[in-house]
Amino acid sequence: MTEFESIYNQYFREVYLFVLKLSRNEKIAEEITQETFFKALKGIDKFQGYCKINVWLCQIAKNTYFTYLNKQKRYDTEEIEDIASENIIETLILKKEETFRIHKVLHSLDEPYKEVFTLRIFGELSFKQISELFERTESWARVTFYRGKQKIQEMLREE
Repeated sequence: MTEFESIYNQYFREVYLFVLKLSRNEKIAEEITQETFFKALKGIDKFQGYCKINVWLCQIAKNTYFTYLNKQKRYDTEEIEDIASENIIETLILKKEETFRIHKVLHSLDEPYKEVFTLRIFGELSFKQISELFERTESWARVTFYRGKQKIQEMLREE
């Protein structure tokens, strides 16, 4: 068995459950998990060991899932625009602009605040799960999330 096969066997279930928690859909979770390991295999030489391999894999999975979601949103938006009235389109545009504004602020947030906030809000992970990923205490996860949330609110006010 190769080293990568051993990584796959050891972490597949953990990554799958992480994506399942994000997507709430077994089929999507399975597809994203497979794609995650494909990307990890292609980029294993880029793994520098600054974090645990399961954290690295979950980061790839999260990014892969969000890319998938963006593609779905584009498809859904096109479909809605075909059948929607002008009022609905205006509402969607306002929502998209606000969502983009929040993502823009989140993107500029420093680590670990960005990662903890993303895992908590988008990944819907518990503070206990986040603390395990970072190998920190649960109170560290709570405080980091709270500070990240405050920084985002402050940045949105300044905009």
